[in-house]
Amino acid sequence: MSPRLLPPVPYHASAQRPSWSALPAELRAAVAERLGAPVVTARVAAAGFTRGFAAVLHTAAGGRAFVKAAPAAEQPHLVDWYAREAAILDRLPADLPAPRPRWTLSAAGWFVLCTDAVDGHTPRLPWAPAELDATLAGYAQVAAALADPPGELTALGLPHLADLARSDILWWEEVAAGREPTPPLPAPILGRLPELVELESLLPRYAAEATGLIHGDLRIDNVLIGADGRAWFCDWTWVCSGPAWFDLAGLLLTAYASGLDADRLFAAHPATTGAPADALDATLAALAGYYLTGAAAAPPTASPHQPAHQRWSGEQLLDWLARRRGWR
Repeated sequence: MSPRLLPPVPYHASAQRPSWSALPAELRAAVAERLGAPVVTARVAAAGFTRGFAAVLHTAAGGRAFVKAAPAAEQPHLVDWYAREAAILDRLPADLPAPRPRWTLSAAGWFVLCTDAVDGHTPRLPWAPAELDATLAGYAQVAAALADPPGELTALGLPHLADLARSDILWWEEVAAGREPTPPLPAPILGRLPELVELESLLPRYAAEATGLIHGDLRIDNVLIGADGRAWFCDWTWVCSGPAWFDLAGLLLTAYASGLDADRLFAAHPATTGAPADALDATLAALAGYYLTGAAAAPPTASPHQPAHQRWSGEQLLDWLARRRGWR
């Protein structure tokens, strides 16, 4: 199996979201009041895999802000996610390349999170070298800062990746036990289910040894390249205790699919200092199972493009793993 250069739908066009005009009038009025002026234009975010509202809003007074919103009745999980992200953003170190929070509100049965707007774009594939370099350098800053996180952030009672891995990422174990259907597998992976189970089982143990925090959902669509070339990191809902190399492996999935030497990029990054020799293989196996089994069970509140992206991601991860393990 050879890596496909591009995903089925570009990451910068993966979302399906409501327009500003489709939101309840009472909600639009409440947001405009908090912004201090009427909203004159709304640039809806085209990246992402939820159906929640997300847009950069421009006001008649010349202001701009990024706003996320979700209805409590129809999308309670998004309301929970946005509220959690608001609490996390408020406690992140101020110098991290992450949008700063402004306010939250509840109106017309919706929950709203407002942050500073980043003047940037989602990186395109294949990766441009300058954008990838900026992203890897930016994540090195994030990983260093969160290796010893501030007490007010850890006081939120954030989850541990080790616990999440035991319950949410040991997918090959579920497949082997018949509790999950076996996803379609490429020829090099056929007959390798025992090895996949063994590799993914290493992740909880390795993750339990970590003392810092990680982003927890580091993908190319959660990165923005600013006008000055700096990388910004968005969507901080899934911050958890874990090793920074887990984030890095998830990010480098698209570097591998771009035909780059992802092994070299992983090994050279400061986030991998002290990582076990098979940490990357354990992460690739676990994430591949997560994506491939998740592709068959996407919730109706997700973007319709999510299953195809999950299948593509799982296939790239398995191909990367097969190359590393010599399963050819």
